[in-house]
Amino acid sequence: MLELIRETIVVLLIAAGLFFMVISPLGMIRFPDFFTRAHAAGKCDSLGQAFILLGCILHEGLTLNLAKLMLLILFIYILTPTATHAIVRTAYIVEVKGRSRGGEEG
Repeated sequence: MLELIRETIVVLLIAAGLFFMVISPLGMIRFPDFFTRAHAAGKCDSLGQAFILLGCILHEGLTLNLAKLMLLILFIYILTPTATHAIVRTAYIVEVKGRSRGGEEG
């Protein structure tokens, strides 16, 4: 019975991760400018990857692979926001046009 509960949780975590990974491109299509698109990509991808890796951790159990997967989650949560920040900062420096509060370009 515990095995069934554990596998159900694994499936739910991986499904939640896949949901966020599918929502990310939709946000990139729907959002109006570069900066909001970068926000959608950075947040949804890192959250989706973390859910998928948590599902893998729970499925794997207590092995050496658990430590490797935990390190992978740590690196994702350090590197993804850093890379997104660097890309957005470069876009800001080269003056990529965004949208103002009223919705007009500028």
